[in-house]
Amino acid sequence: MWIKTAIGITALAAIAAGAMPFLQKQDSNTADKSLMTYKVSRGDLSVTVTENGMLESSNNEEIKCMVKGGSTVLWVIETGTIVEAGEELVRMDTSLIEDNITQQQITYERAVANEIIAQSEVDVAKTNIEEYVNGTYLEERNTIEKSIFDSEEMVKKRQLAFESSLRLASKGMFGSLQMESEQYAVDSARKDLELQKSKLETLDRYKKKKTLQQLQSALNAAQARLAAEKASLKLAKDRLDRDKEQLTNCIITAPAEGMVIFPSAAEWKETPDIEEGARVREQQTLLMIPDTSKMQVKVGVHESKVSRLKIGMTAQVALQDLELTGKVNEIAEVTRPAGWWTGNMVKYDTLIRLDPQPGLKPGMSAIVDIVLASYSDVLKVPVAAIVESADGFLCWIRKDGQIERRNVTLGDTNDEYTVVESGLSEGDEVVLNPLAHLKQAEQEALKPGNSSGANNPSIDTSPKKQEQSATKKSSSTDSTKKIKTETESQKLLKAGDKNGDGFLQKTELPAKDQANFSKIDANKDNKISNSELSAALKAAKGK
Repeated sequence: MWIKTAIGITALAAIAAGAMPFLQKQDSNTADKSLMTYKVSRGDLSVTVTENGMLESSNNEEIKCMVKGGSTVLWVIETGTIVEAGEELVRMDTSLIEDNITQQQITYERAVANEIIAQSEVDVAKTNIEEYVNGTYLEERNTIEKSIFDSEEMVKKRQLAFESSLRLASKGMFGSLQMESEQYAVDSARKDLELQKSKLETLDRYKKKKTLQQLQSALNAAQARLAAEKASLKLAKDRLDRDKEQLTNCIITAPAEGMVIFPSAAEWKETPDIEEGARVREQQTLLMIPDTSKMQVKVGVHESKVSRLKIGMTAQVALQDLELTGKVNEIAEVTRPAGWWTGNMVKYDTLIRLDPQPGLKPGMSAIVDIVLASYSDVLKVPVAAIVESADGFLCWIRKDGQIERRNVTLGDTNDEYTVVESGLSEGDEVVLNPLAHLKQAEQEALKPGNSSGANNPSIDTSPKKQEQSATKKSSSTDSTKKIKTETESQKLLKAGDKNGDGFLQKTELPAKDQANFSKIDANKDNKISNSELSAALKAAKGK
């Protein structure tokens, strides 16, 4: 874990004043009585991660834009308003939808007319079939049957007349020509009978079937046109109904009573997404009605600390004058987007569940302390007493008027204290900020191979890091004097740079040293750069 230390600031003020009481470090092992020390003791140590967050509900009734293709907001209720069920929340532009409704109404009426015509054609086609089967066909058949009946009677008459003529001819009363005429009359009657019978057979076997097929095809075509017109009518009706529904969707009312809030806007935006004149898309969440009985705090935990978070960890939540205890309920698997609006810091959203509490409101700011670890009755020292060197972590203790160096093995740590696993005993007096007072501490910190430098502003106390620190080798080829001067200025700057902007602000110096700020600030830009600090340090060492 990484922790900040604030060491070396007093030394900077001394440089500016020209007194140099801290830069003129002790070369001997004799303990100066003016050294500030801390008596190592046992006690409890809590390791926490502190982040700012915002109160929100874990169960929100989302009010979404249901207008197809989106719309423009004409009016929206103010966030934080308490509303009743059915109360108007958002009103959106309806002009385009009203034009569409007018156009769709015309299309719908045309579809109704076409459907009526198509239905009439189907009815006519069915009537034509019924008319033929029960009317036209029977008329034709009866006519042919009558003709057959008449032809049969005619054949009988002609046959009787022919037989009578034969009897007269046998008596010499009819000549041959008359007999031939009688025979022709019989044959003609028989042929006419055969013709009528053929017509009846043709009607029953072919003409009826062909006519019915033609009429049925006409019916099928009419039914197909009717189905198409019905589908067109349904489509026109659905579109008209949909447009009318879209018109009603332009007025959004509260589904239930409660407090109305805006959804969280993007961090880099200065205004919420929902405002008068804003263009909103379909299914976009416009408002929310939170369930205040299920509240939680959302915080962003830095990537360097998120690996230590576990579901169920205890968190202390400070809300204005209210102190609450919560539990880590959810840790995001994917980081939130980083950008200039977040200082390019990579953070993971973490949700802290709170028990029901009256008076909690969404949007309230909160300070959350998540307890990563708690230790009871452990040996601990201030972080300001530790120096990282190529040989590991070091402390200097004052014992019997002498200064002794101690190699220490460190455990977990917070921003102020770190657990000592070995190297120190209870009651030892450790020197605070040894880099500012002890020449030996500076020499150890600036040994080649030590990447931490003189005033390392952060200490990684993991065993792996301590092992790496002990084996690192420096590749620098600069002179020892140059390394000391440049490294010391850089590390002193980092130690005091609380806001991480790469400069020392006046407010970042202790109150008693702020009077000397202007002496180091050579260009008078109200901040101390590394070059200004390095120049002041060189000037001081030249004295």
